Amino acid sequence: MRIVNIPAGWPATEEEARAVQDELRTGVVLDEPGPQPGTGYVTGVDVAYDDERDVVAAAAVVLDAVSLDVVAEATAVGRISFPYVPGLLAFREIPTVLAALAALPRPPGLVVCDGYGVAHPRRFGLASHLGVLTGLPTIGVAKNPFTFAYDDPDAPRGSASPLLAGDEEVGRALRTRAGVKPVFVSVGHRVTLDDACAHTLALTPEFRLPETTRRADSLCRRALQETLQEATIRH
Repeated sequence: MRIVNIPAGWPATEEEARAVQDELRTGVVLDEPGPQPGTGYVTGVDVAYDDERDVVAAAAVVLDAVSLDVVAEATAVGRISFPYVPGLLAFREIPTVLAALAALPRPPGLVVCDGYGVAHPRRFGLASHLGVLTGLPTIGVAKNPFTFAYDDPDAPRGSASPLLAGDEEVGRALRTRAGVKPVFVSVGHRVTLDDACAHTLALTPEFRLPETTRRADSLCRRALQETLQEATIRH
């Protein structure tokens, strides 16, 4: 497990963080198809927090895209690097997520984030931020639609409807299980929205959320618990 320090020069105010978003957003690539869905490797990233103790744990879990078996995983733990501000959550997570990705023994392939890409008020959520910084193809698969409007998709699995900011489609509400609440898919970097939805369906053979998210969520929670237990023992 890697221990992560807050990077030198990391934004400390909302104004500084938004300036970084404005600068990096110009690097988002939206017109590349990305990896073929259901091929190669796909990696889920997720984080768990203990705000009282100022600790964040990140996990990266690589799955074989065909079998969905885990082929590699890594974790990192660090201090929370930014206060909680809606729309700026990436600044709390990026340093530890980058460290977890860097600790993987193999290239991650497509990265799936538990959150947003361009379906974000400033069109630059965690998936886009992570993609621009790493150059990796990324998508966001979120549990809720943030501030955007959508019509409920039809009931069958695979049904979708646009996630809209006015007339702009920033993502899709995608039904991954028949009759179950949809997930909200958006492009992060170097993937089309059609392929982002296809990847999401390939990763949800049984459950509403992608296997990448389910595995990474479990691993980062475990890493956080172990870190807090170790700290208690030391004290």
